[in-house]
Amino acid sequence: MSKFFFALLMLLALARTAAAQIDTTRGRYYRPLFPNVTVASGVNYGSATTSAGTVQQLVMDIYQPAGDTVQRRPLIIFAHQGGFVNGSRTEAYMVAVCTRFAKLGYVTASIDYRLIDPITIFTNFDTVTIAKGALRGGQDMKAAVRFFRRDAATARTYKVHPQYIIVGGASAGAFMALQTAYLDKLSEIPAYVGAAALGGVEGTSGSPGYSSRPLAALNLSGATESPALIEPNDPPLCSLHGTADATVPYTKGRIGSNLPPKYVYGSALLHPRTTQLGIRNVLKTFVNVGHIPQYGTTANAAAYADTTFRVVRDFLRPALAQPGTVLATSAARSRPALAQAYPVPAEEAVHLVVPEAWANRLEAQLLDQAGRVVRLVRPSSASLDVLRGSLKAGIYSLQFPGQVSVRIEFK
Repeated sequence: MSKFFFALLMLLALARTAAAQIDTTRGRYYRPLFPNVTVASGVNYGSATTSAGTVQQLVMDIYQPAGDTVQRRPLIIFAHQGGFVNGSRTEAYMVAVCTRFAKLGYVTASIDYRLIDPITIFTNFDTVTIAKGALRGGQDMKAAVRFFRRDAATARTYKVHPQYIIVGGASAGAFMALQTAYLDKLSEIPAYVGAAALGGVEGTSGSPGYSSRPLAALNLSGATESPALIEPNDPPLCSLHGTADATVPYTKGRIGSNLPPKYVYGSALLHPRTTQLGIRNVLKTFVNVGHIPQYGTTANAAAYADTTFRVVRDFLRPALAQPGTVLATSAARSRPALAQAYPVPAEEAVHLVVPEAWANRLEAQLLDQAGRVVRLVRPSSASLDVLRGSLKAGIYSLQFPGQVSVRIEFK
C-alpha cells in the first residue's frame, strides 16, 4: 500500500510540473505566431481612494493571442506615460505594444491607474503631491499583478502563469514598474509622503493576500528615488533611455519642472547597481535622444518603437527559462561568446561567421551609434556577408538575442 501511495504522489508531482511549464518551442514568444488578438476592455482589477478622496474603479484592457490553446502563459502588464496627471490605457503606443507582444503568445494588459485630480493640480501641485501620485500608481500596478495571481489560483480566466508576470511602463508608467519590482519597504519611501496613511508599500487597491513581486521589470525612460532600492536577488531589469532626456534624467537630476527639487536616479545609474549585485540587466541607451522616443506618429518614432520591441523581446526570452520551462534549444549554453566578423573596417562588405545553430533561428539587429535599428540580419547559413549598401561610413553593432554583440565598421 505504501508503494501505491508513493507512486500516486509521484504522478501528482509530475502532473503539477507539466502544468507549470512554459513552452518556448517553435518560436513562441519570439516570432508573431498569431495574426490576431482578442481584447477584453475595461476589466476591473480593483478600486482605491484618489487624491481627491473619492473612490476610483481601476480597469485595464487585456490582450490575448486569438485561437491560442496554451493553458499557462507569461503576462506583461504595461502602464502609460503622463506624469501622473494624464494619459490613458488606450493611448496609441500602449495599444500597439500590447498587440505586438500578444501576437508572440504573451498575455498583455494595459492598465489605467489613479491620476492626480485636476483640483489638486491647480491648488496644491508640489513635490509632495507628485511623490504621492507616484506611490498611488505603484500601488495600483501591484494590485494588477495580484489580480492575475488571484485569477490564476481561482477562475483561470486569462490562463496566466503566476510565476511569469512582467511589469513595464513608459515615463510615469516606468516609475511604477520600478516601484513594483524594487520598492518593498516602508522605510524606502520618504517620510514626507506619509505612505502609511496611503496604504503603505502594497496599498489597498485590490486582491490582497497575493504576491505583487514580478518576474522582471521593463523601464522606458523611468527613474527611482535611489539605486539602493535594488537589492540582491531582486528581479531582472531592462531599460531604454535617451541621454538627452529633459523630462526624466538619464543619470540623475530634478523632475517636476519649477517645483521644489525632487531628485531621482535614471537608467544610467540603476544598471551599474544591478550589475554590482549580479542581477541580469540590459540598458539600451539612445544617444542624444529625448524622452520616450517610441511615442509619436513619425517614421522616427516608429523606428524607436521597433527597436524597443526587439530589445524587450530578446531580454525577456531568457527570463522565461525558469524551472519548468521547455526550451527549443539551449543556444545560450552552447554558442561561443562572440560571432566573428572580418575585415573590420570594410569598404563594401563584412564577412560574418556564426555557429551553425544560429542559422535560420536567430535574427540580429544592426544598430547605428545612436542605438537605432538600421537593418535586420537573419543568417541562413553559418557564413554570410553583411553588405554596406546605403549605410554611411561609421561604426555599427550587430546584436543577437542574448546580448551577443559584434562590432562592424564601414569606411
